[in-house]
Amino acid sequence: MLTYRTFIAIEVPAEIRRQIRAHIDELRATFPGARASWSRADNLHLTLKFLGDVAVSRIDGLSQACAQAARKVDRFELLMAGSGTFPPHGKPKVLWLGVGYAGFGYAGVPPASTQSRTPPSAMRAGAETIPATTENPLLSLHAAIEDSCAAAGFAREARPYHPHLTIARLREAKESRELADYHRQQNLLDLAFTVSEIVLFKSELSSKGSKHTDLSHCSLGSPDL
Repeated sequence: MLTYRTFIAIEVPAEIRRQIRAHIDELRATFPGARASWSRADNLHLTLKFLGDVAVSRIDGLSQACAQAARKVDRFELLMAGSGTFPPHGKPKVLWLGVGYAGFGYAGVPPASTQSRTPPSAMRAGAETIPATTENPLLSLHAAIEDSCAAAGFAREARPYHPHLTIARLREAKESRELADYHRQQNLLDLAFTVSEIVLFKSELSSKGSKHTDLSHCSLGSPDL
């Protein structure tokens, strides 16, 4: 049976990818001995749901579920702000950038104890989990996707949703703590952008890294508005 490795995500605009790439380049230049798998600029995205291997025969149904979910939430503003690591203590394995909703607060990013900088005044720090409401469109969008996919026969994600942007996976201990500390201390400019669609992607793994191909684009909001 032919399958695609799939996920649903929000694409990060090119200008913000460029600024994040500059941050990644600085980290790599400052810690050349660190062993890490760095995210490619053209692959930077905010994952909403990872589905794994899906039969090609079900892709059309999955696309329709995405479209149904997207129509339930109007376009909104997101803010890239804050930085941290997974796990927050001990040996770091992942470097991430925080994601928030500019009009409400951190939209479910890891707890404030894992953050090294004060979030912007428009955002409320320390909110580990924020209920999905019309005031919190990112989590409302995530909930709509889970509901639509479940109705189409795809399993729900059991873990709580903590939106973040992964920029590196650390493979060895050498310089990893120093790299993680430096990453957490950087004050990136707050990077805001409008979310107007979600994308269903196919991911292909190879020795050169992953290649992402868009399968469908689904605009947010009702077409009648």
